[in-house]
Amino acid sequence: MTAAVANIGDLRSQARRRIPRWIFDYADGGAYDERTLQANRDDLARLQLRQRVMVDVSSRSIATSVLGQAIRAPLAIAPTGLAGLFHPHGEIHGARAALASGIPFCLSTLSICSIEAVRAATQTPFWFQIYVMRDRSVTRSLIERAVAAQCSALVLTLDLQVQGQRHRDVRNGLGVPPRLSMTNLLDMATRPRWTLGILAARRFSFGNLSGALSSFADGQTFGEWIAQSFDPSLTWDDVAWVRALWPGKLILKGVLDVEDAKLAVAAGADAVVVSNHGGRQLDGAPSSIAVLPRIAAAVGDRTEILFDGGVQSGQDVLKALALGARCCLLGKAYLYGLAAAGEPGVRKVIELISRELSVSMALTGSTSVQRVDRSVLYREDQ
Repeated sequence: MTAAVANIGDLRSQARRRIPRWIFDYADGGAYDERTLQANRDDLARLQLRQRVMVDVSSRSIATSVLGQAIRAPLAIAPTGLAGLFHPHGEIHGARAALASGIPFCLSTLSICSIEAVRAATQTPFWFQIYVMRDRSVTRSLIERAVAAQCSALVLTLDLQVQGQRHRDVRNGLGVPPRLSMTNLLDMATRPRWTLGILAARRFSFGNLSGALSSFADGQTFGEWIAQSFDPSLTWDDVAWVRALWPGKLILKGVLDVEDAKLAVAAGADAVVVSNHGGRQLDGAPSSIAVLPRIAAAVGDRTEILFDGGVQSGQDVLKALALGARCCLLGKAYLYGLAAAGEPGVRKVIELISRELSVSMALTGSTSVQRVDRSVLYREDQ
């Protein structure tokens, strides 16, 4: 990573050069025609910030709290599968960077490094994300392991009972471990630093699921494996089952509808993540930022509202806070930084977005993220 990194786009460009196409596309792409993926960015960009002047902004704070935990910025690292293939031991690098920066890190069920490996490499508990599998004993075991690792919150993903087709992954033949087609071999050969690092790490599959679920069959795609392993019959009764097993804070991720948000609160959610899975599930669904205000108005007084979907800058974070979010999750941005430079790259992501947030607050006359509201957004009548 060079010192001349000005924004997340620069890290994305570095990531694209340093890792194979099949893994870059896994992070960068969305479902079907990627309309919702693009809407996440376009709708954030469409919101205008209200410039204010002659306000004393010499002292500003971006510190806040989430689920009772003090954090240095209203950010968290989102659960992202396969992070250990973006950089050797990637989840460990991500966790260390997040904890050093004073924000939460969430480990995915589909991580390359296991819960135990990440916990052994970090001093502070992290969040753990879980899916409900067809084999409920696997889900129960994962929850028990998260309890043993003293994870501070459990994030239950609701919107992946059935996977939306991601055309890039299909074309690339995404599999774990990677399928050694001629195209993939040539791609890996042109990135020897990444290839040697991953080989040296000796982690090529899902660390949390080793031996628990069937491995990839010959010719099977990632999407086909998910269809075989994940449970499409998931209902709110299963959320209640998870709630009964998990003694700590419960976050429900993948809420995009007011009625579902109300049901999530009724199911015992300590927080909900307003999210369309980064545009990777239902293509044609609204952007996360478009529905955030309605969900915040409906349940924001009863649960904490977290947000993801297109966050690439501090200005994006400020807009989400203005519309009711307490904290924003970083997914794609995190993976770009991880691929570009490991732990320093992730720290750079957090630093860039935090600094942009602070500057944008100053230029809108804001001094604390805890007091940001709709007044920082421009309206036509102003």
